[in-house]
Amino acid sequence: MTGVPASAAGGPGAPGTRGTAGAPGTGTTAGQGTAGPGRSGAAAVGQTASGTGPPADAEGVHGPKTPPGGKLGAAAVNQASLWNVANLLTMLRLVLVPGFVALLLADGGYDPVWRAWAWAAFAVAMITDIFDGHLARTYDLVTDFGKIADPIADKAIMGSALICLSMLDDLPWWVTGVILGRELGITLLRFLVIRYGVIPASRGGKLKTLAQGMAIGMYVLALTGPLATLRFWVMAVAVALTVVTGVDYVRQAIVLRRRGLAERKAAAARMQA
Repeated sequence: MTGVPASAAGGPGAPGTRGTAGAPGTGTTAGQGTAGPGRSGAAAVGQTASGTGPPADAEGVHGPKTPPGGKLGAAAVNQASLWNVANLLTMLRLVLVPGFVALLLADGGYDPVWRAWAWAAFAVAMITDIFDGHLARTYDLVTDFGKIADPIADKAIMGSALICLSMLDDLPWWVTGVILGRELGITLLRFLVIRYGVIPASRGGKLKTLAQGMAIGMYVLALTGPLATLRFWVMAVAVALTVVTGVDYVRQAIVLRRRGLAERKAAAARMQA
């Protein structure tokens, strides 16, 4: 009696026979390899079609899905960057200003003990001024808040110290006027020429800040004798550096403005050509 061979029906066949999926060792797309003894290629195709592999969109066909709240999380990270170490030091310096003034003027402003406490507050403010800028530049912690608050904190602690010392007749008013006039004038000048570029901080400017801090700190302390004479000369150096660096900043601003105007005219000429 004739019939369909067992190997064609997918049942046990002669040794060495395979299903229709292909020869041993061949890897077809449908069967992902050989089907095995007695296993038809249709079964292998069915296994792949049944979804045992990863779905089509799992590997980026439609792109990775944004996790819920992803945008809010990114915004929270950006907002949290405001509370970095550099900005916290700047905030501390701002908070120290009224405390420093209260300590300096306590008990009429002539008590050596209160003056020593005021000097300690001033020293902490100066130290934070050094470290907050260094940390911001080294660890990429520069923020818009820091750019605005840092110079304000610097001017606040310096200005309050100079004004209080002049009120106590420890420092001539003209010294206070020269230093504060220079600081405010250069700050305004920076804003005026910022459209043409940024005036970089010079080495003389850093020396000026150091000399001012040392001189004001010595005047805050109730010094007498040779130390009182020494602080006079330190303040004289600070005033000289204040004037010289101020003139240099004005020169840089003029050069920067001229260069910026020349570049604008050259760009306008190229566009018209």
